Amino acid sequence: MTLALKTDVSGYEKGNIRNAVLFALTSSAAQARQRVEHYSAICRGFEKKHRMTSEQFVQQFDAGSLGDEQDYFDWYAAKRGLDIWRERYEILSGVSL
Repeated sequence: MTLALKTDVSGYEKGNIRNAVLFALTSSAAQARQRVEHYSAICRGFEKKHRMTSEQFVQQFDAGSLGDEQDYFDWYAAKRGLDIWRERYEILSGVSL
């Protein structure tokens, strides 16, 4: 994948543009990392409480073999959040300028 910036029309120096984009990427990656840590902690709490991994839980939840406890819906949402933010973090932290 190639990213392109139209620096010739902005009137700003290329170094300043690079620094601004790098700052935005770094800030977004840090925010994503914090959210990964947040959702990981929630999932760990559910894993300890229910004595199974989040991966095992999702398989059983999707198969319909668990009940309708509110805990399960909260855990599912936390696991989904973890997966989304982990992917975002990996993408953002892999970008280089």
